[in-house]
Amino acid sequence: MKFARLLHLVDSSIPTGSFAYSYGLESSITFGLIKDRLGLRHYLYSYLQQVVGMEIPFLTSCYTLELPDLNPTLRIMAEEYDAMMLVPTIRKASVVQGKNWLKLLASLYPASGMQEIRRWFEEQELPTHFVLVFALCLKRVEFTLADLQTMYLHMALRDQVSAAIRLGFIGPMEGHKLQHDFYSIFENLLQNQTAREYTQATRSAFMLDTAQVLQEDIYSKLFQN
Repeated sequence: MKFARLLHLVDSSIPTGSFAYSYGLESSITFGLIKDRLGLRHYLYSYLQQVVGMEIPFLTSCYTLELPDLNPTLRIMAEEYDAMMLVPTIRKASVVQGKNWLKLLASLYPASGMQEIRRWFEEQELPTHFVLVFALCLKRVEFTLADLQTMYLHMALRDQVSAAIRLGFIGPMEGHKLQHDFYSIFENLLQNQTAREYTQATRSAFMLDTAQVLQEDIYSKLFQN
């Protein structure tokens, strides 16, 4: 039953806003950084590597905080994550999704203290980045760290494949087969990474950051960044 609830929370229809963004995929295709199907596979692997190297350590560190204290470590963590968001539009997207996530979880779990998390970020005048509140909220409703790490990686892959389909770069059948194929490397990607803390977080795919910046130069856009 608990795992079914987690599947619901990461369903694509959940209104956090993730499907409004391409996170650089649209500009990568538009400006020729991704030219063919093989290029898309390479792009997705690099994208997931960066998620594992950057977001997963922050997710892990947030989860292992002793709640409900919301201790000073969280402030340092939130400031460092914000500083590592190199692209302004990606930073904005992360904050918007974080606010939507907090609102959603507060409505689904009214007795779990989600409003305390929201108030803490407001009082500290810190941005509610999605990866941070994703971990803090789901820790409160007792999902496991391993499930959170896997589901976060799943959402990252799903959103990129969906964007590629909606851009017409690949068809729905091909896209879902590609997504299915990539699940086979999740264990490899997460191996030796699941215990890393936020102080070990790294950005590893700077071409992706460049592509995200180029999103603003597209004349006609299907997505936000």
